[in-house]
Amino acid sequence: MLVCCGLVTLDVVQVVDALPRPDEKIVARSVSATFGGPAANAAATAVALGVPTRLVTAVGDGPFAELVRRELADCGVEVVDAADGTTGGRLAVSTVLVTRATGERAVVSTNASGFGDLAVRAATGGRGLLDGVGPSDVVLLDGHLPGLALTVAREARERGAAVVLDGGSWKPDAAEMIGSCDAVVVSADFRPPGIEARDVLAAVAALGPRFVARTRGPRPVEVLDAGERYDVVVPRPERVVDTLGAGDVVHGAFAAAAARGASWRVALEQAVVVASRSVAHPGARGWAGAAGSPP
Repeated sequence: MLVCCGLVTLDVVQVVDALPRPDEKIVARSVSATFGGPAANAAATAVALGVPTRLVTAVGDGPFAELVRRELADCGVEVVDAADGTTGGRLAVSTVLVTRATGERAVVSTNASGFGDLAVRAATGGRGLLDGVGPSDVVLLDGHLPGLALTVAREARERGAAVVLDGGSWKPDAAEMIGSCDAVVVSADFRPPGIEARDVLAAVAALGPRFVARTRGPRPVEVLDAGERYDVVVPRPERVVDTLGAGDVVHGAFAAAAARGASWRVALEQAVVVASRSVAHPGARGWAGAAGSPP
């Protein structure tokens, strides 16, 4: 089993020929509204790869929340809403502009700021967030909702489960969260304060995890694995339609492979293949229903 803990959003995605200039109005080629967020996309990725997955998050109430719940259920993701029973929690909303010719995206998001400490209060109430999780399972954190994530990480360690972190950017609780993890996969933008890019792997490993990797888009992934350094080559995609969620796909596929018993190295090698194929399709989940998609 895989448990993903962190952010879910409502993503409003519009495909455009070019980003608008100041005070310019443009017409989108297409528009869609669906769930997003690192933990949610990772969970959907894992389910698409055949791994039963639970998403521990804060959804809250309102019509947007109902849409997100319905779509997560349609993807086969089990949802535990740590904000359930509270009122006033505002689901995070992201506005995404995807440039048609390149697949590049620009994102504006509220993240989880609308919940404050709602998720933390619910999580510490003993609601069985990790029921059924044991030594052969994996818990993936995305760095959001830190109070909830740290609660989940501590319980996961007590149960003997492996804990993985998706490090998108450095956050105030990052050091404590990293210290709770067995493996950490960070983005090229992840940078501890005062640390140069070339020293990121060593700085993160010094906080505790045995396996640390740093993705860099289409460039090889840098790895520090129990003191050994090596690169994992990212396959070149046949085409690039949309890079939205590609990093989330990496983390979901990585954690899913680990939950199936793969070593960290093999899990990463498999994950970059899935992510490379994903960018040839629209959205973070377009690859899952496409002919020839990964099993």
